[in-house]
Amino acid sequence: MNATSIGDLAQSFLLRHRNTALKQDMARLTQELATGQVADTRQALAGNYSYLTELERNLDVLAGYKTSLTEAGIFAANTQTALARFQDVGADLANSLVVSGGSTVGAQATDVAAEARTAVSVLVGTLNTRSAGRALFGGTATDRSPLASANVLLSDLKNAVAGATTPDEMFTAATAWFDDPAGFDAVIYQGAAKTLSPVRLSDSESAALDTTATEPRLKEMLKFASLAALADDPSLGFDALQQSDVFLTAGTSLLGARDNLTALRSKIGFVEAQIDRATVRNTTELTSTGFERDALLSVDPYEAATRLEEVQFQLQSLYSVTARMSQLSLVNFL
Repeated sequence: MNATSIGDLAQSFLLRHRNTALKQDMARLTQELATGQVADTRQALAGNYSYLTELERNLDVLAGYKTSLTEAGIFAANTQTALARFQDVGADLANSLVVSGGSTVGAQATDVAAEARTAVSVLVGTLNTRSAGRALFGGTATDRSPLASANVLLSDLKNAVAGATTPDEMFTAATAWFDDPAGFDAVIYQGAAKTLSPVRLSDSESAALDTTATEPRLKEMLKFASLAALADDPSLGFDALQQSDVFLTAGTSLLGARDNLTALRSKIGFVEAQIDRATVRNTTELTSTGFERDALLSVDPYEAATRLEEVQFQLQSLYSVTARMSQLSLVNFL
């Protein structure tokens, strides 16, 4: 019978090679057991990465839409909040004007006009609201406030109604100035004529957040609040009765403008609901796609634990053999 043997150097190399291989197997199995995912993706997929690539692409797209949805949701919510404040300020002023319209005289007229000027300042400030540094009502010009200051608005409106001798003439002149493209839109509005592009919510859906400070329903409330603020201006020369008429007419008109704003807020509310629905769908798809990818690369924890135990036993056995071989000597052999 022929005996086959290898030299000491070759035997040492084989032991080191086997030791390294077992350690690598142990590290791989430990990683798989800890993460629940295969360490060697190529072997698990038999070299076919097309399905995994498609899943990861979908995850990247859905993650992008998640960011877009979050930004759109914040922008829409802040727009709704600003419109609510705008409407509330106008409604409060309307109530004050209607109540005082029939009895305002002397110093009281000055107080009502001062309240109106304060309201105009708040209304203008509300339309200049920013969300994450972006103007809400300035169209594509998100880097600047869409409206000039309240003082500029009242000053230019006063020039536009100069020469009016009755409240009716004053309201007519103001309406013409607010509706004229060369009036309010050109002088007071500092935003862009182009509205924001619709926000993509998914591959097949988008939402429009295109309300600007030139929206007629917003300008309507600004107009009547501003007229009430100018009622006691000396340059107009209105007497107490005419001032009272301005207050009453402006207050009544503001109540109508408040109702019109409800329709505008409903439009924004629809967009908010649209964004919420898209967010739920996107989150569901993101979760299910993630589960699908994980399932493709997952390992059986029980099998991984069994194989790890086998490798540990083999490594311990190798160490035992190596220790015994290191103790061999010619004296013991003889």
